[in-house]
Amino acid sequence: MTDKKYMHVNAFNMNCVGHIHHGLWTHPRDQSTQYHTLKYWTDIAKLLEKGLFDGIFIADVVGYYDVYQRGVDLTLREAIQLPVNNPWLLVSAMAAVTEHLGFGLTATVNAHQPYTFARDVSTLDQLSNGRIGWNIVTGYVDSGARGLGQDGLADHDSRYDRADDFLALAYKFWEGSWEDGAVIADKARRIHTLPDKVHPVVHDGPFYRANAIHMSAPSPQRTPVLFQAGTSQRGLQFAGQHGEGIFIGARTPEAARDASRKLRAAAVAAGRRPDDIKIYVGAAVVVAPTQAEAEEKYADYLAYASAEGGLAHFAASTGVDFAQYDLDEPIVYGQGNAIQSAVQAAQQQGLTTRRKLLEQFSLGSRYNTIVGDPQQVADALERWIDVGEIDGFNLTRIVVPETWEDFVSLAVPELQNRGRYRTRYEEGSLRHKLFGRGDGLPANHPGAQQRR
Repeated sequence: MTDKKYMHVNAFNMNCVGHIHHGLWTHPRDQSTQYHTLKYWTDIAKLLEKGLFDGIFIADVVGYYDVYQRGVDLTLREAIQLPVNNPWLLVSAMAAVTEHLGFGLTATVNAHQPYTFARDVSTLDQLSNGRIGWNIVTGYVDSGARGLGQDGLADHDSRYDRADDFLALAYKFWEGSWEDGAVIADKARRIHTLPDKVHPVVHDGPFYRANAIHMSAPSPQRTPVLFQAGTSQRGLQFAGQHGEGIFIGARTPEAARDASRKLRAAAVAAGRRPDDIKIYVGAAVVVAPTQAEAEEKYADYLAYASAEGGLAHFAASTGVDFAQYDLDEPIVYGQGNAIQSAVQAAQQQGLTTRRKLLEQFSLGSRYNTIVGDPQQVADALERWIDVGEIDGFNLTRIVVPETWEDFVSLAVPELQNRGRYRTRYEEGSLRHKLFGRGDGLPANHPGAQQRR
């Protein structure tokens, strides 16, 4: 068939020990305790580029998980995303040992100022030759807000209002301050930048003000590829307006299809096209040469996983201290101020007791897990793409780097044989590799409206 589309695959990681599959850092083959070394990251980057991954997507959280048991004891013992380091400082090293691999980096709006953040992004986009994406996060833990000098998180929807204003100003810096051709670097005339092609940004919004020129010359993409992971009603609106890569949580391909159609409809409602966004589902893959070997490996992983660690992580996502409930006592979720879609998903899936939640987190997380030989894994991934109407996956790490080594050596060749996975990289920026329409934002994106 000629209408089969390639799968987009990111490695899903975090600059910490325990990311998604909690407890697996204790596995004897896992190397995630080396997260604070450059070699750990440059080796991963080279492996992912060998496997023709779109990119490495690095999650982040400003704050820590102190909802479960109303403290951080379990979080610290199990290294549940704590300690956690800055993901942005890793990029230069990984970009230096790769040529095509993209970098999706998480930054929380409330922890930055648009003026300086715009320069950080432009700098990395220049150094990587146009391979930077930004995962826009509005924050979801009170501990981070307290660390930033606030009493707690702002209201859920108002956090998106702040993100809208942040982007409105950032777009002006990235797209409108410097014209194309402003930099001529003419040594003979002693003119590096033409002053009449650099313009001040004036912004007076509900959350941010500025009257200044952008400090950086335009980078290859100007605006980074914009990733986002919100599927609440307000999150849908935000994603439809701004997002280019959207991450969803779905337990089945059918559920993914429903979410995908809502997201594409939101893009259309914002004046964009349905294919202006790429939709990703988080997935864990355990693949081996035979089904029996894959199941044996999965059983081995289960022996090291921490279901309670997964529950503590989920408690922070929902704002509910599950430790206060007996194993079979009904859980009252309510309307929390953390991640509303996480609460909705738990209720829809019938995760109404602590026992059911612990069963869900048997591998230390609630992510979908695909176990099998290369053919079985490829069948499952294809079904998610075709039935779920998604574009790709955030491939979580179970054991580092084994998870991605197995995927590269076993699953990728099978997917390539089926015409579902690239066999070489195209030239160009991360945005061009994803959409095939050039380096910059398309004309129908709100950021493009700031161009001169």
